[in-house]
Amino acid sequence: MEMPSPGRSLFVSPTPIPSFVDVVRNASEGNEQGTAAEDVRTTPVEPYQNVPPIPISVVEANVEGSGCGDQTCVEEGIYGEGGILGDIEEHRIFRSKKELMTCVSITAMTEKFQYKVFKSKPSFVVVRCIHTSCSWRVRAKKLVESEYWMVTKYEKNHTCPTDFKPVRRRQATSWVVGECVKRKLINPGRVYRPRDVMDDMKRKFGVDISYSVAWRGRECAYDNLRLGTPEQSYKLLPGYLHMLMDTNPGSVVNLEVSNGNRFQYLFIAFAASIHGFSYCRPVISIDATHLKGKYRGVLFTAVCHDANQQIFPLAFGVGDSENDASWSWFLHRVKSVFGSNPALVIVSDRHRSINNAVQEVFPQAFHGICMYHLLNNLKTKFRNKTKELEQHYIRTAKTYNLQDFHVLFYTLSSAVPGVKEYLEAVGLHRWTRSHAPSRRYNIMTTNISESLNAVLVKVRELPITALVNEIRLLCQKWFHERRTKAAGCTTMMSKDVEMKLEGRKDRAQAMGVICANQYTFDVVDGDRNYCAYDLCSLYYTREFWHETYRAVINPIPHISSWTTPQQISEFELQPPDVRTVTGRRRKRRLPSMGEELPTPKCSRCKERGHNRATCQNPIALHPTDEAGCSGSNLPTHQPIHPSDQHSTPQL
Repeated sequence: MEMPSPGRSLFVSPTPIPSFVDVVRNASEGNEQGTAAEDVRTTPVEPYQNVPPIPISVVEANVEGSGCGDQTCVEEGIYGEGGILGDIEEHRIFRSKKELMTCVSITAMTEKFQYKVFKSKPSFVVVRCIHTSCSWRVRAKKLVESEYWMVTKYEKNHTCPTDFKPVRRRQATSWVVGECVKRKLINPGRVYRPRDVMDDMKRKFGVDISYSVAWRGRECAYDNLRLGTPEQSYKLLPGYLHMLMDTNPGSVVNLEVSNGNRFQYLFIAFAASIHGFSYCRPVISIDATHLKGKYRGVLFTAVCHDANQQIFPLAFGVGDSENDASWSWFLHRVKSVFGSNPALVIVSDRHRSINNAVQEVFPQAFHGICMYHLLNNLKTKFRNKTKELEQHYIRTAKTYNLQDFHVLFYTLSSAVPGVKEYLEAVGLHRWTRSHAPSRRYNIMTTNISESLNAVLVKVRELPITALVNEIRLLCQKWFHERRTKAAGCTTMMSKDVEMKLEGRKDRAQAMGVICANQYTFDVVDGDRNYCAYDLCSLYYTREFWHETYRAVINPIPHISSWTTPQQISEFELQPPDVRTVTGRRRKRRLPSMGEELPTPKCSRCKERGHNRATCQNPIALHPTDEAGCSGSNLPTHQPIHPSDQHSTPQL
């Protein structure tokens, strides 16, 4: 197995169980082969029965999102006082010298003293209390032919004077602070400011640290939890992808590199998603969102709806930007994995690169436009008729009947002059349900893609390997929860569909019902005769819902348990060749044309434009007339008697 030369790609085939690099070919050849892929959607894939079980010890060591392998979590994420690194004992073994010194530093901060390194050699280290007459000391040595260290001698009693209290705690370095607070940062969505780090260190250890130390400590914790720095994360990615396919056989991974072994594209489709797509409606929503890490890029997503109207993730990709080349590359991978059903529908926004790529890769598929993205474009073009436009446009787009469409479209054209020509130029079949050549079902927008982007809003700040790991954890969690929910369903249809049928019961009370059995009955409405469940598609049934999530997304072992081939472990993937911008990076996206972002409302003063944390408005102790209180009910101000001037006010 050879590693790729510059400009080549790593391609993984779903069958048989592959190694990390199965075929090495040029990127141009890969696009041609992707175009020539089978355009027939196969029958449902059999679930993967031969997945090797993951040892319990490995699962316990794999802390979600951390990659650190620590199995114990202390109070509020602060080490010390019974934590993992807080206790020093003779014959205790540490995984590295850095872990040993971290434990010593945390002990010094907890017991309010300072230490100095008396001797330090590659094979042993001796640490003493900073006071010359104190007997406290720690001696440890490195075990033979390993990276582990063992404490050989520990004198824990202090003999220094009781009044010896060093003011400065020099052990509170940035990497020690990072070890103390990293448990609070396991959740990527948590807001943990340097000021919070300073407060926690003061409250827990009585240590005053500067803002810069707190900021660097938080960055050290991020690097630890996120599997290293952004550069180290790219080097770790090939090994991670190998373990991903090893624990999830049948998954498709495509990693493409450019000159100098620099990262260019990444595509991931889990085996469970490949299996479940056969039981979902053939309507795929695609979108891309910007990454916020050091090397930027975009995250491509392809999702669809399951039987219960929930998001079903199909594939993920990472590229440099939204351009023709990247979208074409991603959709070629989607086509090679999921095929091209003649009834396939792709829904997206009006991005020009998406339109060009869909025409190139899926020429026979119907490409629909998101209804709300088009509405935002209309609001920008016809600013003076926003209220009338939105009211009539949504009804026109959602109607099923052609006769109703002509009536509604005429009303829309009369209310907003010029909108008829604009919408006809876009294409009526691309944004209306009544003119669609293929069945869009009720999927008229890309809301499922936007919702997934919102779920990953904090994850998109992570380095590449941590980003992929968080996506896997999210999909693993969703599949388990929905598999459990589908297994407990006892109705004919999914729970969401049954609730909708229940909501329409009132309208059906006037119809005649003739029961055949518990689940089958005839509904007579005038001259029409219905069997209710016969009108529902199989894609909404309980069986399809359960089959969608039957396959499992397995966890990945801790990094210390990875077994990768020599070619992969020696291959050093470099970050993409992009110019990194100095200064604080933008985290809030720019709104699209016509998009109205919600304005925050302060819960303290009830005004808009800020939140409670940044509120600086004074709060009146007594309500005023402007606040809605009647002035007649307020006590009138009486002149103060001289004898009362020095009286104590009553609260």
